Amino acid sequence: MKQLDYKNISITYTDAGKGTAIVLLHGFLENLGMWDYFAAEYAKKYRVITIDLLGHGDTGCLGYVHTMEDQADAVHAILQELRIRKAVFMGHSMGGYVALAFAELYPDMVKGIILQNSTSLADSDERKANRDRAIAAVKQNATAFVRMSIANLFSEENREKFAAEIEQLRNEAVKTPVQGIVAALEGMKIRKDREVILHFAPYPILLVMGQKDQSLVYADHIDQIEGTRVKLVTYPDGHMAHIEDRDALLKETLAFLKAIK
Repeated sequence: MKQLDYKNISITYTDAGKGTAIVLLHGFLENLGMWDYFAAEYAKKYRVITIDLLGHGDTGCLGYVHTMEDQADAVHAILQELRIRKAVFMGHSMGGYVALAFAELYPDMVKGIILQNSTSLADSDERKANRDRAIAAVKQNATAFVRMSIANLFSEENREKFAAEIEQLRNEAVKTPVQGIVAALEGMKIRKDREVILHFAPYPILLVMGQKDQSLVYADHIDQIEGTRVKLVTYPDGHMAHIEDRDALLKETLAFLKAIK
């Protein structure tokens, strides 16, 4: 683990391997540890950077709203520190939103994007209302909110199968400070629609979706890639392809990375 002093807080990150840089960005209530398996595999051929995003893991909070642009700027600070000029970005859920914000702010630094159980679309009015309800629930009882949220990320059939993983995820997620949880929810709620990137990006993009994803309903998000060159990979499971479909996802992403020039 390494640390970077940034705007009076500390950002935690890892840097391993050599070759093309791959930046792995975790989702809401997660931390860089979610990538341990993938990072170890990717590092056999690539330089892999994992980062605890603002208010998550061992990285501090900048404020009470962490916009996706704030998160992208923090990622940029790490890449500057490491003198990385271009990278492929893989983001799970919120990490995908951060990757797209980064692509908008620093387009020349992007070689490719993998959106894992993520979307380029902004929150609908209904989802914004759900975020507000979540913020109220977190302020009332953060532990109860976290414990309930984690199981819902898996498809119903997988909740028993991955009971041990769910418990481990809960134990990690409850370490997220209330300020970090609320700031992320506020930031996701106001994020911009970035579908235009899927249509005009000069680099390859891979979109990974789950047919039983309750967080990002498949039918609501499939239209974003119509008329684009984005490669779609669909799994029959929930929001957690890196666990529910681990081996298939590893194989698919390694093939995608290999094809990037």
